[in-house]
Amino acid sequence: MASLFNNAHDFRIDNLQVVNGHSSANPLKELEALIAPEALEDSAERCDAPKCHPETRVAVQDDLYGWIKYGDPDNPNKMKWVTGPAGTGKTAVMGSVTERCKEDRLPVASFFFSSTGSIGRRTKTAFVTTIAHQLAQHRQGLRDAIAAAIEADAIVFKKNLHVQMETLVLAPFRAVAGGPNDPLRGVIVVDGLDECQVEETHDNTTTGRRNRPRRSKEQDQLEILQVLYQASSDPCFPYRILVASRPERVFREFFDPERSLASFAQKLDLNEHYNADADIAVFLEARFNQIRRRYRFPPSWPPPKMIQILVGNASGQFIYAATVIRFLDTGHREPSKALLEAILKVKATSTTSNPLEQLDALYRHILESSPDPPLSALWIFTIQVLNYFLMPSASTIDQFLQIDSASSEAEHLLGNLHSLIRIPPPGDHATTGYSFYHKSLIDFLRDPEACGNLYFDESQIDAFVWDRFLRACARGAHHTLSSYPDGFLGFLCDVPRFGTFSSAKIHSLTHLTPASADWASTNHVPGIVAGQRVESGPIQFWVEWDHLACCGRIVLAYSSKSDSIACPRRRYRAHSRKFDEQAGTRKPRPVRHPYSSLVLSPPSHSGFVL
Repeated sequence: MASLFNNAHDFRIDNLQVVNGHSSANPLKELEALIAPEALEDSAERCDAPKCHPETRVAVQDDLYGWIKYGDPDNPNKMKWVTGPAGTGKTAVMGSVTERCKEDRLPVASFFFSSTGSIGRRTKTAFVTTIAHQLAQHRQGLRDAIAAAIEADAIVFKKNLHVQMETLVLAPFRAVAGGPNDPLRGVIVVDGLDECQVEETHDNTTTGRRNRPRRSKEQDQLEILQVLYQASSDPCFPYRILVASRPERVFREFFDPERSLASFAQKLDLNEHYNADADIAVFLEARFNQIRRRYRFPPSWPPPKMIQILVGNASGQFIYAATVIRFLDTGHREPSKALLEAILKVKATSTTSNPLEQLDALYRHILESSPDPPLSALWIFTIQVLNYFLMPSASTIDQFLQIDSASSEAEHLLGNLHSLIRIPPPGDHATTGYSFYHKSLIDFLRDPEACGNLYFDESQIDAFVWDRFLRACARGAHHTLSSYPDGFLGFLCDVPRFGTFSSAKIHSLTHLTPASADWASTNHVPGIVAGQRVESGPIQFWVEWDHLACCGRIVLAYSSKSDSIACPRRRYRAHSRKFDEQAGTRKPRPVRHPYSSLVLSPPSHSGFVL
């Protein structure tokens, strides 16, 4: 093989580094690019995450911190489960314990899952890489060992979590074990593992959608538990592991000593092992003191009996007390005294012993303070769905959902719901999205028995989303491209690519609703390309999303098929087709978006009516 420098002369090379015969990028930079920074305890996304109020949860924090630092002489296992029902303060406790470890310079790596957070916090994809990246900050020798492991296996990030844990965490710890430095001790904190969702891959091919096996979120949660146990069982792994979750089945079975061959540290149940009533009373008294000083209420407000009633209603659920305070303290139009008296009059309608009954009743009371509670509930559902797939800003959501983009419908519907929804200030609307204080709000709205007339099934939610989507398209068709910001046009084109909206049956009272078979020829919306008159049967059409993205309007084209299945009412369908197959001699567009499936029902038949 010829030398690279054959016959070369009169040159100089400074700082030449050759690694394994070829140049290499910084492996830790590769690792950093694949983590979920939003899942860290101190991430910007968690800037207003719950923490334990001073002088509350002291005993449970001391218990967990003592176990992290000293272990349990009667139980040497290094993995511990912290559990409790929704609203018992698990995330607040885990966040406060993590902060305490940092303040005492005890090495800690954290991952805070959230089903309503950014994509990195919702799935298992970046779990091991995020933990490994934090461990690399704890000691130079460990950092070097992790970097060497990445260089030795360049495709480790494409492998399963067990291999990633072995390669990026356990093998590096073995490499530094027995070194001259003091023994490394620390903790890995994993919160909200029950909120880890199954990974979604958006495969637009027919074969991919039909043949790809689908895992459940429980399988992904179990995989993470097994990976953590794999680490805790390794003698060279010096960290303890704290896992917090609701007591869902996969966790109960995994940590059940009678079902599992594995051994764990003693479980800590916040609902059984600690009486939270005293802590909730301390929290309420401190926050009422702040409200009293702000509004100059007399020292006798609120009477001690009111606080006792609220503590009893909370049934150990900190989220109930926190929601009450936010409801009183978020600029509501009514005075705080009247709001508190109204809350105390709220009664749970169920006769069961469910500790969340009072929280459900509080949620209903707050939602009913909206001028249009059902529509507000639909907004909440839509925000939750769109956040899962697209993470739009608040201004994008407002522009999408408001019937009149220049109206104040968002403030009208959500103005009284600041205690349930994190609503960014006006100056941050374009960069920050809506989010929810607690997952129990979505749980409440998904339970038809709990929320009553505020319940909507998936098909109704899909119908609402499509209605607002079509309204937005119609508004854009009436104006030039400049009428919509580029970011909103991109969002609008992405909506049909995600979710299960293709099965929705809807009609809009404003536009694109076929009042008769010749609806297209009588619709004067610019950009609508009409075909022939159809008296009966299905009509196929497609939507040119790339035309919408480039020109600010939509183009529909359709044709009837005589061999279609007879339909008693006119239904207008769109099926996935490629633009190039139907375009003929049209000039290709630079932006490409897949086409969506729509089903539009005439107003005289069943459909979702606003």
